[in-house]
Amino acid sequence: MSRESQVRLRANARARRAHQHYLRGRYAAAAAEYRVALRSLRRLGGPDPGDIEEEILIIENALGVVYKYAGRFSQASQLYRRALARVLARRGPEHPDVATLLHNLGGLEHARGRYPQGESYTREAVAIRERALGPDHPDVAADQAALAALLEEQDRLEEAEGLYLHVIAVFERAYGPVHYELCINYNNLAALKQKMGQVDEAERLYRRALDLKRKLLGARHPDVAMTLNNLATLCADTDRLAEADRLYRRALRIFEQSLRPGHPRLVACRENHDHLRNGKEPHEATTHVTSHEIADPPHARRDARGRRDGVRHARAARAARQAGGQGADQ
Repeated sequence: MSRESQVRLRANARARRAHQHYLRGRYAAAAAEYRVALRSLRRLGGPDPGDIEEEILIIENALGVVYKYAGRFSQASQLYRRALARVLARRGPEHPDVATLLHNLGGLEHARGRYPQGESYTREAVAIRERALGPDHPDVAADQAALAALLEEQDRLEEAEGLYLHVIAVFERAYGPVHYELCINYNNLAALKQKMGQVDEAERLYRRALDLKRKLLGARHPDVAMTLNNLATLCADTDRLAEADRLYRRALRIFEQSLRPGHPRLVACRENHDHLRNGKEPHEATTHVTSHEIADPPHARRDARGRRDGVRHARAARAARQAGGQGADQ
């Protein structure tokens, strides 16, 4: 076996390990493995490595995904933009990989609170993939789910609700009743319903999302903690303070074990819990996570998979009811 083949095999093995860390919410470990894999592949071919370019693009995008979830937004942006420039040069503006990277950039803008910029990226991603796949394909629905999140942040609630309902219907037809896409979008629709003052429906959807996440990801994954936090805000806003306290504590234990100390999700959840304990009005709501990502190892299936989920700050639903259903999210 040639030296190049050995390096590529080792890099691919590292990328597979990184992906497993990512799936378990171990973002620092995933990033470390991806970085080593990238360094070894780049040394093989220089700045434009020809036949290993595909592997480098996949790993750069995957590392961008990990950086985004770890709250390292500038580094994620650099990787996404570098990958996008290469894909545009090699494959042209209508390739589905362009849509995926645009969607990842849209999700990153959502995480940064730059919602109009995120909407622009995501609408372009929807248009590219719709032209390639048609309007009812699950990959188009994943793009539309991210777009719905951005519309919701701009208080375009009816438009966002229609997209969420369409997306859930597409995913249920495509994947059946148990799939990661569904638990994410049940959570999203729950947050929207809470914002609109429909708290019974919101709680039903949060609990459905939570059950699916535990089944698919395990009870200690940070995505589970996101929905625990969101459900806690609903309990607090419906005067079930003991239950809210219990849920916040469970979410914090998970976040503290999986995220760096200053991560936006951990900070938001801790602030929510502190305000509950101190009997104070919670902080203005902000949303930290939205994306449409590829995190598969090299040579694995590279379809886009939508994800928008995040920690909901607690004043959202209370403000929503006081203002007739117009509130802030997460």
